[in-house]
Order: sequence, then C-alpha cells, then structure tokens
Amino acid sequence: MDSIVSVSPSQLARRRRQLRRARRVKLLQRTWQFLGAIVLAGGLVALARSPIWVIGSAEQVTVEGNELLSDRAIRSLLSLSYPQSLFQVRPDTLVAQLESSGPIAYASVTRQLFPPGLTVDVRERAPVAIASIPAQTPTPSGSNAPSVPATSRQLVLLDEEGMWMPVESYTSLDRGLKIPDLKIVGELYQFRPYWRPVYRAIADCAVKIYELDWQDPKNLILKTELGNVRLGPYNSRFSERLELLERMRKLPEAVNPAQIDYIDLTNPQSPALKMKQPPSSPASGDRS
Repeated sequence: MDSIVSVSPSQLARRRRQLRRARRVKLLQRTWQFLGAIVLAGGLVALARSPIWVIGSAEQVTVEGNELLSDRAIRSLLSLSYPQSLFQVRPDTLVAQLESSGPIAYASVTRQLFPPGLTVDVRERAPVAIASIPAQTPTPSGSNAPSVPATSRQLVLLDEEGMWMPVESYTSLDRGLKIPDLKIVGELYQFRPYWRPVYRAIADCAVKIYELDWQDPKNLILKTELGNVRLGPYNSRFSERLELLERMRKLPEAVNPAQIDYIDLTNPQSPALKMKQPPSSPASGDRS
C-alpha cells in the first residue's frame, strides 16, 4: 500500500516564496530585454543620423572600372541628394539606375564604413559604330519611344555585342567622348543577328573601313580607303573576302584609285575591278 507523503505548512510557504521569486526574476529579465531592444533601436537611429555616417558630397562616391566615362559623368547617373545617411542608401536601386542607362552594361554598389562612402564598380558599353534607326524603335530595356512619324530616325551607337544606345545618352554625359568612325547603313533588324562576327572581321582587317552598307542583304558594300567594295550576301566566306581585300592593299600603286568605280569580291576566286567610264569627248566635227 502506497504511503502518503505529508507536507508541512512551512514547506508549502517556502515553495510559494520560491515560485514568486522565480516569477519576479523572469519579469525582470523580460523588462531588461525590452529596455535593451529600445536602447539598441534608438542607438541605431542615432547612428544612422550621426554626421559620422553621412555622405556629404559626390566626392565620397568612388567610381571604379570606368575607362570611357569620367567619374563625374557616372556620379551624375545616381539619384543621390547630399547630405544623405549612408544607411538610407539602397545599393540595389542605384544599380538599377546605372544599368538602365545606355552606356553602362553592368554595375555594383557597395557601402563603405571607414571612411563613410560608396564604391561604384561599372563595366561600360564601348561604342564601335554609329547607325540610324527608326525613332520609334523599342529601346534595349523594351519600352517604346513616343509615337512619331515613320520617317523620323535617330542616331544610335552600337557596341561589339550589337547593343545600342541613343547618341544623346552617351554624349550628354561627356562632350569630350569620341564617336566611332565606322558607320552602318541599313536596318538594324537585318544585320544585328550577324553583327558580332561581322564587326570582329572588320576590326581585324588591315584595310581601313569607313562604312558598311547593309541596305541590300544580297549585296553588302564597304566604303574603304581603297574605294567601294562589293561583297555579295553575308555568308561563311565573309572573312575570306576581307582577307582578299587585305592582299589588295598595294592596289593604288598599280591603279589610280580615282579611276576605280568599285572592287568586286562577290566571288573570291575571281576578284574584279570595275573601272569608271571616261567622259565622252565632243564630236570632232562639232565646231562653232
């Protein structure tokens, strides 16, 4: 038979005192935790507002990776007002602003605590050619320009990958920037799929090329230091035709370039020169 343990009144009183003490300790701990959280939050707010962690001028924004645009030009793309707390700056928003501008292909923004400031790392789109497109052509980000007449056109710059940007978005940042010499004539949608290999071949060619006329996809025309060159349609033999053009660099030593109408390389196996027709002379009997 189980025995019943008797508890004296003094033992019950002692247990009640222990429970009350434990509750007071727990309540005190929670109070201190609450007060600590308030102090920490207040400290963070004070820290954020402290002049120590404030960006007071554009000089506290360090720009890295730029080769074409000046530091000042890249800073102008950031919607920062000064002074501004370093902890109120949103790097992801600044990155979106930079990458939405034509000249910047990639950007990253990081905060710097000692000394307080921002580090902006960019990779630019280096323009290699200039072209003309309809003014209502969708921008690289996909948005459409305002509705304008179909005949209205705008000048754009192309990089090696075929990405384009309005000339104004580039030159407005720095008026000293050099516009590429290479001009592309024709519709962007026609040559853009082939632009990357075409540009690499042109850039490697030893003969100076000033213009690529792609108005007729069946007959590409180059304007070069040797004169106009007809290449026929773009295909796998494009590089072969340019190599043949390189071997003709000394052509002006044998033929007066002013007498050449165009160089025909549509068939690399049988290159030809089309000479200009001499002006017809008046009839010998035609005298006043």
